[in-house]
Amino acid sequence: MTAYDDLRAHLRSAHLLGTTAALLSWDQETMMPKGAGAVRAEQLSLLAELQHQRTTDPRVADWLAACEADPRTQADPDRAANVRQWRRDHTRATRLPSALVAELAAHESTAQQGWATARSKDDYRRFQPLLDRMVVLQQQKADCLRLPGQSRWDALADLYEPGMTAALLRELFGPLRQQLVALRQRLTDGSEPDDAFQRQRIERPAQETFVRAVTTAFGFDPKFGRLDTSVHPFCTNVGNDVRLCTRFGDDDVLDALGSTMHECGHGLYEQGTEPEHFGTPLGEPVSLGIHESQSRLWENHVGRSAAFWRWCWPLAQRHLGAACDGFDAARVFRTANRVQPSLIRVEADEATYDLHVMVRFELEQALIDGQLGTANLPGEWNRLYREYLGVQVPNDRQGCLQDVHWSCGLFGYFPTYTLGNLYAAQFAAAADRALGGLDQLLERGNFTTLREWLRRQIHRHGRRHSPAELCQLVTGAPLSSAPFLAYLEQKLGSVYRLPA
Repeated sequence: MTAYDDLRAHLRSAHLLGTTAALLSWDQETMMPKGAGAVRAEQLSLLAELQHQRTTDPRVADWLAACEADPRTQADPDRAANVRQWRRDHTRATRLPSALVAELAAHESTAQQGWATARSKDDYRRFQPLLDRMVVLQQQKADCLRLPGQSRWDALADLYEPGMTAALLRELFGPLRQQLVALRQRLTDGSEPDDAFQRQRIERPAQETFVRAVTTAFGFDPKFGRLDTSVHPFCTNVGNDVRLCTRFGDDDVLDALGSTMHECGHGLYEQGTEPEHFGTPLGEPVSLGIHESQSRLWENHVGRSAAFWRWCWPLAQRHLGAACDGFDAARVFRTANRVQPSLIRVEADEATYDLHVMVRFELEQALIDGQLGTANLPGEWNRLYREYLGVQVPNDRQGCLQDVHWSCGLFGYFPTYTLGNLYAAQFAAAADRALGGLDQLLERGNFTTLREWLRRQIHRHGRRHSPAELCQLVTGAPLSSAPFLAYLEQKLGSVYRLPA
């Protein structure tokens, strides 16, 4: 056994502990009985502590040093990439005390359960003490991780999108916000689509068979995954086993379809990594922004396209039956792209979605920097929603309690949603050029060609490249908001029948 073999075997076992924790977290969101919450928090805390201890084992540093000094490492591109990323992970892990890692895992489980109860009862005060403690723990975590001159928020954001900072995001977000607001104002001069199809009452079993048929067509492999329901849709990988969760209502099948296609995009990325690299950085997605690009590409560039609906409409009629009477593909395509400022991020249209993200970006920076106390969070949330989206927030359930992320400790995470939109537009434009036009493929229900192109260009690389390097490699250009805005202008101009 070489040092590389020893290192890989040891860190694979640490990775297995992490996937075991992911499975328990999935169960907590889907099937766990309410009374099991306290012990589940202990279980997750123990697994996090064991994983951290294994990751920071003193032998890891010795093995890394030996690998870095071994000429065979640099001669093998796969080994060199893995060692480089293992070094990054090890450096960060050794800055975090095991006790803090364990407490964070336990509190994340407790806070998540508390959030779900508070949200159901529209009772922010019930959740506030849990959020208070979470903010303190995240500040402690940031203080352990941050480099000289780095802000707390930047240190946390780097966990999800390597190299991204608040300053870089402001450069992207400032002009983007102005142009999205201007686009929304121009659409008021157009012909607004109706929302009648969204209001059709459809039995849940029919909705479920419909959305499952779409994920099957996209190529999600049920031999290595499953689809369930949860309060907040999500995707998690528990090994070679990818769990998707979506949600259904009594009406608005488009919301169920959109959330399912979104999580399916995440799942296709996870299933698209190379199996032989399992347990190494080359078997892991590169960043949350790139991950989000895959979900937004399948949800929006595919699932909200006119070509998709020309293919999908017969499928919808077969599964949804009489609810489709009086509608056609063109009308439902327009409904699926209706722009309406709203309260709920996950239900937002493409032209306003990023404004929801920007609200959270501002608020969580203020929370982590200590400029905003949790007692004032609802009021600031409501103020920014009036300023950014022009809507009045009637209650905290539809306001600051709507997202699970802060209860899970995901500070620094939210901007990856908008980064995902920007990456997705650039990747979709590149795929359109490379594949000779996406519309022709989608209208025929040929999703395989796009899926395999994404696997070759993005999924199989794992963490070989940084997000910025991968964007340049795939599209030939650095990340920009221009392709995203051009895509919105073209599609929404058609939907709203604006003059060219």
